[in-house]
Amino acid sequence: MSRSSEWRNLAICGHASAGKTTLVDRLLAEAGAVPGTPSVADQTSVCDFDEEEKAHGHSIESAVVHLRHGQSNFNFIDTPGYSDFIGGMIGAMAAVDCAVICINAHAGIQLNTRRAMEEAQHAGIPRMIVVTKMDDPQADYKVILQECRDTWGNEVVPLQVPLGEGSSLTDVACTIDLPNEARDAAMNLVHAHEQLVEKLVESDETLMEQYFEGVMPGGDALRRLLKQSIAAGNVIPVLCTSANTGVGLTPLLDTLVDVAPVPEEIVRQLPSAAGETVTINQAADGPVIARVFKVRVDPFVQKLSYIRIFSGTLRKDQSVHVSGVRKEVKLHPLLRVQGEQTKSIDSASAGEIVAVAKMEDLHVGSSLGDLELPPIAFPEPMVGLAISPKKRGDENKLSASMHKLTEEDPTLKLSRDPQTSEMVMMGTSELHLQILRERLLRRDKIEVATHEPRIPYRETITQAAEGSYRHKKQSGGRGQFGEVHIRMLPLPRGTEIESFATKDRFPAMKSSHYHAKSNFLWVDSVVGGVIPGNLMPAIEKGFLARLSGGVIAGYPIQDVAVEVFFGKHHPVDSSEAAFKMAGSLVFREVFQQARPALLEPVVHMVVTTPETHVGDIFSDLSGRGGRVLSSDAVGGGMQSIECEVPLRAVGHYSRTLSSMTAGQGSYTLSFSHYETVSCEIQKKLMDAATNQEEEFSM
Repeated sequence: MSRSSEWRNLAICGHASAGKTTLVDRLLAEAGAVPGTPSVADQTSVCDFDEEEKAHGHSIESAVVHLRHGQSNFNFIDTPGYSDFIGGMIGAMAAVDCAVICINAHAGIQLNTRRAMEEAQHAGIPRMIVVTKMDDPQADYKVILQECRDTWGNEVVPLQVPLGEGSSLTDVACTIDLPNEARDAAMNLVHAHEQLVEKLVESDETLMEQYFEGVMPGGDALRRLLKQSIAAGNVIPVLCTSANTGVGLTPLLDTLVDVAPVPEEIVRQLPSAAGETVTINQAADGPVIARVFKVRVDPFVQKLSYIRIFSGTLRKDQSVHVSGVRKEVKLHPLLRVQGEQTKSIDSASAGEIVAVAKMEDLHVGSSLGDLELPPIAFPEPMVGLAISPKKRGDENKLSASMHKLTEEDPTLKLSRDPQTSEMVMMGTSELHLQILRERLLRRDKIEVATHEPRIPYRETITQAAEGSYRHKKQSGGRGQFGEVHIRMLPLPRGTEIESFATKDRFPAMKSSHYHAKSNFLWVDSVVGGVIPGNLMPAIEKGFLARLSGGVIAGYPIQDVAVEVFFGKHHPVDSSEAAFKMAGSLVFREVFQQARPALLEPVVHMVVTTPETHVGDIFSDLSGRGGRVLSSDAVGGGMQSIECEVPLRAVGHYSRTLSSMTAGQGSYTLSFSHYETVSCEIQKKLMDAATNQEEEFSM
């Protein structure tokens, strides 16, 4: 069993084409962890083993590999570089102790470079930068370093500098030790050494005083301060390498051994599901605390659940508590993972990353042990596509296959349109959904037909209303009777339910039921037995059925409160079915009196574009009904524009942006909020819903 101090867990992140996968492959080969020289170009990569990854030439999901260098073990998680597959990077950061951000020496800081730095900061883990492709003829380390310092401040310090650049690259030099023979050969090595020292002595008053007196701290003292500063997140060191030529690979591993945080050096203060902040002592003899950060459905070993152990020890056949599962779960054999290859091991302890196969109770975000950790925060998917099998009879097969995809990909959501019953998959982008369709075809032999789904509009009300409905039907035999009186009120998002559902507002209130998903509250204020208590749940079912089916345009309803305050029943003809119908119909009638309105989803969009195209972007966003929130220079002649835009206006936006910016623009989407649509759009949607209902009834 390895001690946690022997492990280095690192997520390799950055923008697409930064050379992340190539770097990890070459490090594996350099350490002798894999035979030969794996290559993305030759489709022999250890990390990009999926067929879709080979076909497209880039990573689509994260991959876990390991190697040993000296006396240290490394777990690397290679992550996708396209923001379309951001879930892989976010999941990886929940499992590691440090993020290594790769920056292409020629391209510089790009969109996903910034996103990776932000996500690492959000995850509370240290960051390091590796400038890759230093053999590129247009590589300029000095420019990249200054761009990083301009973007992230003086926390960025050079830990290595290249000896030569482009075709003249021969080696890299460490800026901690300053050998005389390297002073002239290394570009700005003396200046880089001074930048590093000046930053590090800030954390030690004694060394700072000595430094100002002209006494330079020694290499051992600098290494100690550097390791502490990186672990604390106060320093972001910059290293450099060329995976293609092999220059800098061994120095990179040596440096990571020296300064990369080990698990026990990272103080993990994680919020529990109960809302408390818990400090985790990452020790093998502590209580079991672990979390699933990735799931992959492998065609040979079936479902693989990847686990990071934060505390304690896991053993095969061990029974552990799993969040969301009542009984303890018995673990199958643990697996050490090398890309798509796995090897059984008997146990693993704090600081290790392992996998288990065929565990249906484990999902992305599942906690193992007595401490339930919070779920991993993945972005809400906002791009939809309605799908159906091209081959008749494949409906059940498609549902099963889509379930597997949602297990693997937390940024994929499935839903069914309540009116058309079509299956809608929601993803992060058009490319994301395209890759998923390719995977369906390759892995499960299912070809699907697609079309644009309905925008997820919502219905709500803007004023209070009151009314009743009597459901009465007599057609031989037992009749149906149910009468329900309700008051309906708007329930704005963010309302504190406990302060809303009070006796002051509802004097006769007996109980209340709140449904958080639709922000719907209903209050039982029925007195005198006019509606028997056993029939009240049927009324609620009627309300919920109406919530999902809508009233004015067939869209789900949200942000509504309903008080049931009176009614009538019949001792013979009243039934659950009658009161469910009465509940649904009284809801419909009163809703129509409460000035109903349609809400549309608004997304928060960040567009990164060359500065020369900012005017075009502003004009286009305005035409889409967007609101620009801010615009900032982000270095390298690029501008970042934050805005809010109706979701209906950004379908296929990637094509428009690419056309306007000659392929240099990029953007990210995340859900922001719902807001009321214009009267013109509402009328169009209501008319379309009416026409659709008429077609269905013909």
